[in-house]
Amino acid sequence: MSENQLLDVIERYLNGEMTIEELKKFELLRKESAEVDSKVVEHQLFTNLLKQYGERVELENRLNAIHAEIDVHTLKEELTTHPVWIVQMWRHHHSKISVAVSVAMFAFLGVLAFSGKFDNNSSKIVELKSANAKLNQKIGNINKSINDIKAGKNVIINDRASSTGTGFAITADGLIATNYHVIQGADSVYIQTNAGNSYKARILYTEPEHDIAILRVVDDSFTLNAIPYTFKKSEGDFSENVHTFGYPNGEPTYNRGYLSAKNGLNGDSVHYQVAVPTNPGNSGSPLWDNKGNIIGIIDAKQSQYEGTHFAVKTKYLLDAIHNIPTDSLKGKSVILNKRNSLAGLAEVQQTQKMKKYTFMVKVYN
Repeated sequence: MSENQLLDVIERYLNGEMTIEELKKFELLRKESAEVDSKVVEHQLFTNLLKQYGERVELENRLNAIHAEIDVHTLKEELTTHPVWIVQMWRHHHSKISVAVSVAMFAFLGVLAFSGKFDNNSSKIVELKSANAKLNQKIGNINKSINDIKAGKNVIINDRASSTGTGFAITADGLIATNYHVIQGADSVYIQTNAGNSYKARILYTEPEHDIAILRVVDDSFTLNAIPYTFKKSEGDFSENVHTFGYPNGEPTYNRGYLSAKNGLNGDSVHYQVAVPTNPGNSGSPLWDNKGNIIGIIDAKQSQYEGTHFAVKTKYLLDAIHNIPTDSLKGKSVILNKRNSLAGLAEVQQTQKMKKYTFMVKVYN
């Protein structure tokens, strides 16, 4: 009997495909031949390892799908409404995850050893360690999200936002200014503070023609101290120094420059042209002068298409605030801060204060 024929017989034996007569003959052969018996044991171990590794890969794929589907912002509400379902789901997957992590190293190394692909350069071990580290990180992320939700904490979405931009506070009770193109087509919007706390917001009012949107934070846990800056309606001066803080690529970033033109391209009176580096994530960032007056809103969409940098003038933001329908404000008027506490502060101190009132705007479609 050739090697391949013997392997076929062993597979039929292990799969329970033999007749009673064939089974008796093969059991007798195992007793009489130590070599055959050893091959049966080896083949059974090998197939078990393959099965374990296959289950591990399948579990990792399922874990990725579960992690991608969890919207931790809405999960808090689900936990309150259906706590039993949430707990059961997590317990169910947690047990499988624990098993997967415990057997992953043994299973994968076993497959490599029996398949003859285990070499001395340790590259396979490095690859395995990297894969397991990523899996463990995903498990840790889910654990942290679930524990934070149970503790009533605000949870940060990792990377599921369709797009991001920047916004800044208009009032201490949760009105936020940003660009219209940042939130255009959004199903839901959240703001994230520099400290990493995340809050749900809704679109209160938009003026697409001026690329302005005003959001309202609807999370009761959101708190903010009195606004430290004022909004300058009169236009800025040529070459005056300006500053901005925003979230390009999701990272808090400060930049400074100067006002290079009082109008945008082709006589556009809505925008300033500014010599300040900007990127798409900067859209909606505040632009302020040396005294801490907000003079504009960075419009990175304009910068992206034209190759230069622009900011919507604060005049148009103030007009938009004035145009918010009364029923949207529930009969309340918007009261803007008239006392500038940034004036006279050093640049570093101004920025430290300003970043507390500037947020990453996270959009979900």
